[in-house]
Amino acid sequence: MSSVYDFEAQTINGQPAPLSRYKGQVLLIVNTASACGFTPQFAGLEELHKTYGPRGLAVLGFPCNQFGSQDPGSNEEIAGFCQLNYGVSFPMMAKIDVNGAEAHPLYRWLTAEAPGLLGSKAIKWNFTKFLVGKDGKVLKRYAPQDAPAKLAGDIEAALAA
Repeated sequence: MSSVYDFEAQTINGQPAPLSRYKGQVLLIVNTASACGFTPQFAGLEELHKTYGPRGLAVLGFPCNQFGSQDPGSNEEIAGFCQLNYGVSFPMMAKIDVNGAEAHPLYRWLTAEAPGLLGSKAIKWNFTKFLVGKDGKVLKRYAPQDAPAKLAGDIEAALAA
């Protein structure tokens, strides 16, 4: 696989979601959780979506229950939580694993393209973020504690590229 566009996901309501539909856009891919200390970042992610979506940014949320069982609900429950509590209107995908033998192929690729500290490939916690350029290549990986607003400059640069 040579770009993010080679992968397919599934929407939170079970529909196929080939990432090729985002060709030419900048992507912010985030593994999310509904009961995490970083869960309020949904509001910041939604703000990025509203601010930069019209200019070509797509925020994609991937719920994951691998960190402290902080997203145990069904896809339907997660979708309802995100909408009710944070007004999430950016695309949410079906719950996946981001680490281990069952890790989604997209996340295996993302972590290989942009390893974490000291070359670690594993996702350390919820709300790890990957910025992908219009060419489908990973530009940068962000730690869970990096607030979405802090990514604005990098997003603007990627949109201008």
